[in-house]
Amino acid sequence: MDDTGANLVFGWRTALLGLASLQIALLAVALARAERNRPANRILAGLLAALIGVMTPYTIGFAGFYDRWPELSYTPFALTLLMGPLAWAYVVALTAGRAPRRLWLHLVPGGLQLLYGALMVLQPLSARNAWDEAVDHPLISPLVSVAVLAGLAAYSVAALARLRRYRRWLEDQRSDDSRYAARWLGRVLLAVLAVLAAWGGFWLWDLAVARLDYFGEFPLYLALAAIGGYLAVEGWRHAGRAFPAMPDEAAPALPPEGDLERWRRLGREWAERTRREGWAADPDLSLAGLAARLGTNTGYLSRAVNLGLGVNFSAFVNGLRCEAVAQALSEGRDGDLLDLALEAGFASKASFNRAFRAAYGVSPSAWRARSVSEAENIAPPPDLRRADD
Repeated sequence: MDDTGANLVFGWRTALLGLASLQIALLAVALARAERNRPANRILAGLLAALIGVMTPYTIGFAGFYDRWPELSYTPFALTLLMGPLAWAYVVALTAGRAPRRLWLHLVPGGLQLLYGALMVLQPLSARNAWDEAVDHPLISPLVSVAVLAGLAAYSVAALARLRRYRRWLEDQRSDDSRYAARWLGRVLLAVLAVLAAWGGFWLWDLAVARLDYFGEFPLYLALAAIGGYLAVEGWRHAGRAFPAMPDEAAPALPPEGDLERWRRLGREWAERTRREGWAADPDLSLAGLAARLGTNTGYLSRAVNLGLGVNFSAFVNGLRCEAVAQALSEGRDGDLLDLALEAGFASKASFNRAFRAAYGVSPSAWRARSVSEAENIAPPPDLRRADD
């Protein structure tokens, strides 16, 4: 206790937020030092640092820091206007291999928020309190809250749209697209939007009904801590993965559609050759890689697959892999299903199960359970039938 008569009390609320902040901080440092995906990892480290800053006033506030040291008021820990732009920038950097152009423009509002807090800290405490009652709480804080909510919502929606576009692009370019779909990141962004709804409710209550104290807002910041911890762990787990870079410019024009029957014939011929050569067993097979093996270009191969066979590239290759596994099971091959899936070219059990069910309508284990005689009478997926069928 000091001359203010205030004690520091490190209760369970401070412990929860403090431990979450420590975990997030350690992973942020590790991400900042990671060599691969450097632009994305450093942006994520910055986002995690900003999230820690948002939680800090509550972490120390529950412990009584502001009661013991009132001069800490207005210290600019919480730069909430940085969170939206940094979340969007991380998605762009992860999917493009570089930071967004003119990122600094998106960070200007957060910089102004930092400058405002710094100028307030330089004022005497009595002047800060008077400003808070006369101007900040009735005018500036509501405007900042609206800007934070609108910015987080807009940037989260933009990031989700970017992820969806990236996944569609991957499906047309890669056979291992599930490895880079970043579904965990989509879940984070959806969770942020859910928290935004709660945040808006807290803010409206604070504005229209009664001013909430730290304790009333604790559930919101506990949710932010959980989201931040999940984002930090998943970001670190994927920090070393070489995500394919989606180009910003428009894709090259495809050859004219021409005669549909021609594309179907090419699709069947190239499917048969891919099957015969066993190229689908390459887990890293891409549109460009297969086009080179077939002696054609990506435009013609894309037309033959998309138009001629009626599927995207990922479904085409994974269909051939499923066909190989189904054939092995029909012939009575023993062994673990995962081993058969990896041998066929799948990168994970989850992607194998999804693709097999999409191709044959049953799970791999259900297929294995069928009798050999029944399995032999079931043809491969219609879009991948052999050319001589």
